[in-house]
This record gives sequence, structure tokens and C-alpha cells, in this order.
Amino acid sequence: MIHKSAICFGEILIDVFPDKKRIGGAPLNVASRLQKLGIATQMISQVGEDENGKKLLSYLENNGVNADLVSVTPHFPSGVVQVQLSASGSASYEISYPAAWDKIQLSEEMKEAVKEANLMIFGSLVCRDEVSRDTLLELLSYAKFRVFDVNLRPPHYEKEILIELMQKADFIKFNDDELFEIAEILGSPFHSLEQNIHFLAEKTSTKDICVTKGRHGAVLLKDGKLYYNSGFKISVKDTVGAGDSFLASLLAKLFQDEEPQQALNFACAVGALVAGREGANPELSEKEINGFLRPV
Repeated sequence: MIHKSAICFGEILIDVFPDKKRIGGAPLNVASRLQKLGIATQMISQVGEDENGKKLLSYLENNGVNADLVSVTPHFPSGVVQVQLSASGSASYEISYPAAWDKIQLSEEMKEAVKEANLMIFGSLVCRDEVSRDTLLELLSYAKFRVFDVNLRPPHYEKEILIELMQKADFIKFNDDELFEIAEILGSPFHSLEQNIHFLAEKTSTKDICVTKGRHGAVLLKDGKLYYNSGFKISVKDTVGAGDSFLASLLAKLFQDEEPQQALNFACAVGALVAGREGANPELSEKEINGFLRPV
């Protein structure tokens, strides 16, 4: 296996469901799955000096994710999100503000870590506060390969910041609703998914774009060529974290030099399996994933 390393930057938090609490935050979910798939992963974030903060740090440690750059502050609480699930398992979110991860302060150690890593993954939510946003924008200037996981959470984003983040990215991941929303913001005259993928690739000078389509799979644009997976049949428990595990799996396979089509198929299988379990980070073995892809 080719040894690669990643940095995930942004929110780590507690998802509060009507009947339970779970560890969450898209960057944490991505980091957890990357680590499980053999990519040495480090988290940059901040937690509060509280019980939730202790739980988050303990989770990262137990899952092998390097938390040396997750700072602890007495001034802000650890992040909390109220999650509501629809009858179909789709989630809506109420995200507390300010949270500790809104106030991530730049350090020399962060710069050095980002310089060393093969890829850096970040989203739009962490940019709702200028403190964490300024830290992210500075760190992106040191990154070798920048992955923007768009992950829109209304009302926590602004058009100008989205455009700036897309222009700094080497790889962008949208879901289909996000793709159409942002393409419209940028003045796209097109109506099809493929046309809008090419439109955004040209507008942002990004060669690699991936669009997830829920249970209908995903489309990947890599080096000018489109790859498709039409999804897997699964009984959905909840969709929380499925897109994060999808992205981590796709990146892990691409950075381990897997062919794009095989990488996309693997990632769609992982996303489906996660949606079929409770919680954002269920345990999945590579044997189980491959068995789901190619049953004997």
C-alpha cells in the first residue's frame, strides 16, 4: 500500500438526535474513515473545556486520528448540533453558534503539518466565523492538494466565500442540489448535471469534481473524463455521515492509485453501507465492502 497522509480542518461536534447523541462533524467523519482506510490523518479543530470536548478528543484518539492540533479553549463550548430525521432518513440540522471550532487560531505547528500532508480537506461551514475562516485561508496556501467538501448548511454560507474556496480547491465535492444551486449563483445557462459539472470546472479552474446523487450514486469528473456509478440498493437507517464516508473512501482509493471507476464504485458502496447503519461512522471492514460490491 502507498502510504499517504491527510489533514482535515473544521468542525468536530456532538450530533444530538431526538433519542441519542453521537460524535459528528463532516471533517471528523472524513478523518475517521480516511484513517480506517490506511491514510494517516490529522485533525485541526478546537473543542471547549467541557465534557463534550473530552468525548470528542477521546473519540479521535480511539479511532487513530492524530488530535495534536485540536486545541482546547475555556472561552467557547464544544460544538453541538440538533439533528432531525425525516421519515426517509434524511437529516436537517440546527447548529449552535458560537462554538469552539468557530475560533480556531493559526499556529506554526498547523502550517508545518499542512505542508507535510498529501491532501487537505475542508468545508464551507467552518467559514461562518472569520477567525476560523482566516486560519483556513492561510493554511490553504501551504497545502499540496486541496479538497473542498462543499457541504452547505443554510444559513451558514455566503456566495463570495464559496467562490473563493472553490477557486482555491484542486478537488470539489458537491451533492446534486449544491451543484445546481452554486452553478445558478455563477450564472450557468445549463440544466443537465453533466453540463453544470463542466461549467463549474471551467469557472473554478478545477479539474476534479465529484457530485453525489443520494441513492442514485455519483458522477466523477477526473482529468476531463466523466465516470458514473448509479448507486446501490440499501434499506436506509439514516444518511448522516454517508457523504463524508463516500468522500473519504474516494480520496483514499484515488490517492492509493486506484483507477477512477473502481475508486468511485468503492466509495458509492461505502456511502450506501453507512446509510444502511445508524450513526455517521459505523465500523466497516474492507472485506465487507468488497463483498457488498461483488457478492460471491
